[in-house]
Amino acid sequence: MSKLKYKRLLLKLSGEALAGDNKFGIDPATVVAICAEISEIVKLGVELAIVIGGGNIFRGLAASAKGMDRSSADYMGMLATVMNSVAVQDALEKLGHSTRVLSAITMQEVCEPYVRRRAERHLEKGRVVICAAGTGNPYFTTDTAATLRGMELKCDAIVKATKVDGVYDKDPMKFSDAVMFHELGHMETVNKQLGVMDNTAITLAMENNLPIIVCNMFGGNIRRLVLGEKVGTIVQGG
Repeated sequence: MSKLKYKRLLLKLSGEALAGDNKFGIDPATVVAICAEISEIVKLGVELAIVIGGGNIFRGLAASAKGMDRSSADYMGMLATVMNSVAVQDALEKLGHSTRVLSAITMQEVCEPYVRRRAERHLEKGRVVICAAGTGNPYFTTDTAATLRGMELKCDAIVKATKVDGVYDKDPMKFSDAVMFHELGHMETVNKQLGVMDNTAITLAMENNLPIIVCNMFGGNIRRLVLGEKVGTIVQGG
């Protein structure tokens, strides 16, 4: 077996990624394609935890801006992440990977409650752990949830899988002269307002020396970085 640079990873997926070319909902073909990429690193022996956003179904902050109570809107967003998590679980299990959804909001008929020691045990047994419902609290994003779970589960790094190759100085979809960064400091991303993750998530990662790697979710990039290749943008240090 190839030597792994990262033995245990936290993979952060946006809810929008599951929508594919659609603006809303879950596109089954896209979910299968994403899970095929995930399958490659699980086969290598990586212990994998996943946090998925819910923006393809409901975005709490946007609803709050339109007059909905922020706490109610955020709880609806958390429930959306559970739906996404179950979709990814189904696709991974069809690929032959044992998977558990652990939710920060208890719903025992659908998934297990999130308990740190239980999650660690699942990882040790080679199961993919999908951490759903964010932190279980309003006013915290799934970015922050990803950093929190990454620290709790003693992950070697957070991988934020996106549609672009890394972190750029401006939107590469709009500007042909956008320049990609290969390395950044945690505070540098905050000061430059690069939008890697929200400031709470970045600060938590910095205080706990947790690297964040931003890369394209397709093309075998996650597999390559696990094996030690330089892929995407790594955010680490001050």
